[in-house]
Amino acid sequence: MRSLFINICPNIFFRYVKEGDTVSQFDSICEVQSDKASVTITSRYDGVVRKLYYNVDDIALVGKPLVDIETDALKVVTTEEDVVETPAISQEHTHQEIKGHKTLATPAVRRLAMENNIKLSEVVGSGRDGRILKEDILNFLAKQTGAILPPSPQIEITPPPPKKEIHQPPQKDKAPSIPVSFTQPIAFSGKDVTEPLKGFHRAMVKTMTAALKIPHFGYCDEVDMTTLVTLREELKPVAESCGVRLSFMPFFLKAASLGLLQYPILNASVDENCQNITYKAAHNIGIAMDTQQGLIVPNVKNVQVRSIFEIAAELNRLQSLGSSGQLGAADLTGGTFTLSNIGSIGGTYAKPVILPPEVAIGAIGKLQVVPRFDSRGQVVKAQIVNISWSADHRIIDGATMSRFSNLWKYYLEKPSAMLLDLK
Repeated sequence: MRSLFINICPNIFFRYVKEGDTVSQFDSICEVQSDKASVTITSRYDGVVRKLYYNVDDIALVGKPLVDIETDALKVVTTEEDVVETPAISQEHTHQEIKGHKTLATPAVRRLAMENNIKLSEVVGSGRDGRILKEDILNFLAKQTGAILPPSPQIEITPPPPKKEIHQPPQKDKAPSIPVSFTQPIAFSGKDVTEPLKGFHRAMVKTMTAALKIPHFGYCDEVDMTTLVTLREELKPVAESCGVRLSFMPFFLKAASLGLLQYPILNASVDENCQNITYKAAHNIGIAMDTQQGLIVPNVKNVQVRSIFEIAAELNRLQSLGSSGQLGAADLTGGTFTLSNIGSIGGTYAKPVILPPEVAIGAIGKLQVVPRFDSRGQVVKAQIVNISWSADHRIIDGATMSRFSNLWKYYLEKPSAMLLDLK
């Protein structure tokens, strides 16, 4: 009998197995969520799950067993799905299994096969030691149904075909709609409910308590995004042809990185006693995300050496993992500077709170169409966003924050100027 132990104190977020299931090495056992990240715990042994020590939402204890796996059970215990009969071999259809040979597949793959009424004995595995992968199931399903699987995302950037102009009749102005939140409310029974803080909520308590020790300095401004809005519309089809969704955030991050090259003190950190300052070489810029698990701040590593397209692809990856609660510790640690796009939810100005040990953070408001005067004094339609900065006033003065903000604003209002400083 083998036991798996855990060296962190998380709560069990999701279980992939139940008692009696057969597992192999590297099969997923459960997903746990600590105050740092969500982590999938995998099996180190081949065997049968004999005991699970925790239920979903339980808090696991450090140094205590998580699951018992009987490694000798495979010699005598198999499931009907694991033992397959020797199939008739023909030139058109062959199988790799023989009688008594255990089919290698993770619980997730087995579940996918079960949902599609596919026998694993009929699928040829392409993984190590004949392990059946998710792609094998999808390919088998495509052959059975005649469906054509979508091709892999292109690596090369290919220009999209020219759009045909479609003349549409002018539409009447619609009444503004009121945004509605679809967050599932907690069902109360008329009594007060007390529950322990877990996962990211517990991490927020620690971080914000430490942030209260920092004297915050605030600075706000507005940015004319009219030129950038047009540029993004031109580049969106190019990015989409490569499977990447292009938002404004990659431009915000790249402009911030170019500004940090000129004002490196904003990409620094101070020690606990505020006696030493460390200038960070990497621009690991965090982006605040609102998820079902709470506020999380993953970061895009080394923005200073990435193109806008590469930043967009990385943001897509982080957003996909964040929405499913799959972000790892590597994505959530090591940040040096943070931007929060609060405007994606609503609001124009904010008072962002610095994430220690960082020394600056920015909050971006929603994009608004408002009247402005041009250089000739004419009233024009402008696309405006508001930016709210907070900086650690112990080491950053107002003039430095203002100059950095002006440079960041300059790059966004004239995105062609970024070409001169891109590396």
